[in-house]
Order: sequence, then structure tokens, then C-alpha cells
Amino acid sequence: MTQEFFRLNRRAVLGGMAASVVTGLSGARAAAPALPASPVVITVMDVGGALALSQPAFEEYAKDHPERASRIIFTKAPVTELAGKLKAQQSANRVDIDLVLTGSDGLAAGLVNETWMKILPDFASTFPNLEENYEPAALNLLKAQGDGFGVVVNYYPSGPLLEYDPERVKKVPATAEELLAYARDNPGRFMYARPTNSGPGRTFMMGLPYLLGDKDPSDPVDGWEKTWAYLAEIGQYIDYYPAGTGVTMKEFGEGSRDIIISTTGWDINPRALGIVPETAKIATLKGFHWVSDAFFMCVPKGLAEDKVAVVLDLMAYMLTPKAQAYAYDEGYLYPGPAVKNVPLSMAPQHSQDVINEFGRPEYADLIANNPIELPLKPDKMVIAFRKWDELVGSKKSQ
Repeated sequence: MTQEFFRLNRRAVLGGMAASVVTGLSGARAAAPALPASPVVITVMDVGGALALSQPAFEEYAKDHPERASRIIFTKAPVTELAGKLKAQQSANRVDIDLVLTGSDGLAAGLVNETWMKILPDFASTFPNLEENYEPAALNLLKAQGDGFGVVVNYYPSGPLLEYDPERVKKVPATAEELLAYARDNPGRFMYARPTNSGPGRTFMMGLPYLLGDKDPSDPVDGWEKTWAYLAEIGQYIDYYPAGTGVTMKEFGEGSRDIIISTTGWDINPRALGIVPETAKIATLKGFHWVSDAFFMCVPKGLAEDKVAVVLDLMAYMLTPKAQAYAYDEGYLYPGPAVKNVPLSMAPQHSQDVINEFGRPEYADLIANNPIELPLKPDKMVIAFRKWDELVGSKKSQ
């Protein structure tokens, strides 16, 4: 968790697919391949930090089902390398990555390059009662972002939150305009990371259209006039944009930044790890809307049938309450579970202790009483990342 990995030519990919998923998980289906007679080795690649939540559950699957998976290998890579790496392997017919854990950034990049295998509704029988089992917001993410290619494995309302040091910030900004004024009056003391590589960074970018009353929060090209102007203006008072959230937490913890952009998980976990002082506080701005986020399971095209069979079985296992309980972890993606009926009491005792000590009572109220929005659809997110790089990030060395 202490490190967040770096994170249009797609014309026809989404057109018909989104409709079939959004209207439900019915439709043309294929039977999952039969499980192999002998176990296979499964390689899981993490490009967003999801293994912090899920590795124990994967290991439990291998322990419980040695006849299916003789071993599960875990690898990590920057999300920016994922799509190119998979495309090269698929072109050479030598795919050695069986399952990818990614945020919406890696999911979007893979959709652009058409590297993912279709999962839903094709193999819906592998995931019985999927719609009924998901938390409502996680189901919305599955439909709106997964597009049948990404299956939500972990979910959280995310942010954007302000995280600040109460000793250094005596008057906490309450509106976007006040945050801009604070940055102007205190150059270099406010920071967020490059949205392409940062969950808090992209929730800030996607949350601003709601905070500013922009024309269309779902359209970064024609609906974000106020947002792009605001980001450009506040950028004049930001020293630089780190390549990942971990840097912002480190500099905040060391005292060189007073206010940073955070999320529920990035608030809880660094305090639990001692990177950020336990005394740090969080705040929201007037007009606050959550912009939800998730980790997805994606399967590359080009796998052998025996691998596909075990990977699908493994994915179904990862959505059971027993496996989902590990998602509480140390607050990394708080709360974390994407399915219903997974109370904190099901989590390992260490997770319960961390959440009870470093969680915030106000989160329950904030989640219950503020709108929870979907992030941009994958193709729009790719466009937003590019526009941010061109209009905002290019003005600073990174």
C-alpha cells in the first residue's frame, strides 16, 4: 500500500457492449471450460495495489484447491506498462499473465488496446446471483465501467477528500474557491499527484465538476470548462505533481505540505503505517460528491482453455464473503468489500484493530448522506488524463 503504481483509437469496442451489461447480465452466454484434470500455475499481475487487499484470499484458494492451482505467482508492474506488455505477448502468442488486478486506469488502457477477454455476460453462469450479491455502488461500477471485461473485486466510495494538518491549517478551506485562495496565499503547501497514476488525483479531477457546478461532469471535453480553468489556476501554486500518491503522503507526513488530496483508504492506511501523523484530519468542500473507485479483475485474451477454466473459478471464489473479508486489510481501500453481507467482524483481527483505531466515525455519515457518483467511463477517462497532461501537467516538471 505504501506505493501506488503508475497508472482514440477505440471506436467500436464499447458501443454495443455497454448496453448488454447495463441492462443486466443476461444475453449470449458460453459455458465455462471444464476444469483441468491436473493443476495449473496461475500468474496474477497487480498494476494498482490490489494485492494488498486480496493476496491472502488468492493464497487461500490455492491451499483449498491444489487440484486446480498448483501455485499462484504474484507479479507487479506500473500500470503504464500493462497495455503494451500484453499487446506484445498477444501478438507473439505467448501470454504469460493469466489474471490482472487493476484500477479503472488499467482497465481503460486494456480496452483501448482490445487486450481483455469478454467475461460478462458470456460466463455469467460462473457468477450466480452476481447482481444480487454486489453492493449497489459496486454493481453500478461493474455495469458502467467493467463493460463486460472487468469484474469488480473491491470497491470504495473514494473521495475527493482534503487531508490537512490541524496544527498548520487553522482555517480549513470549506469551498473550492477557499482552497484556491489557500494555495495562492501559501504557495507550495497544497499538493496532489498526477491523476493518471493516482486514485486521489483522479477523484479530485473528476470531483471538481460537481464542486464547481460544471456543465456536464461526464464530459471532460465539452463539459469541464470551469474544471480545466480551476486546475490550471491552482496549478500555479503547486510545486510539482508527483508520479504517485505515496509521494504526497510522504511529503505531507514530513511537514513540507499542509493540505493534500486524499481518499478514505489513503487517509486511514498511511496513518496506520506511521507515514502520516495520526493527528491528521479530513474535510470535504461545499457541493461534495463522492467519486467511487474500484479494483477490477481482467483476463487477457490468448489464454489456454485450462487456464481460463481455473481463472474463472478463482474469480468467482474472490467474490465470496470469506475472500472479500480480507479487503478491509489496513484500511487501504476502506471499506473494501464489493459484495453484501461482509461486516468488519468477518475480517482478520488485525484488520478489525486497525479500522477501529484509525477509521473515522464521520465516514459513516459522509457515505450515507452525500451522493456517490460513478467515475468517468473508460474512454472518457483516457481523454481526461490526456487533457490534464496537456493543459495542467505539462506546465510543471514531474
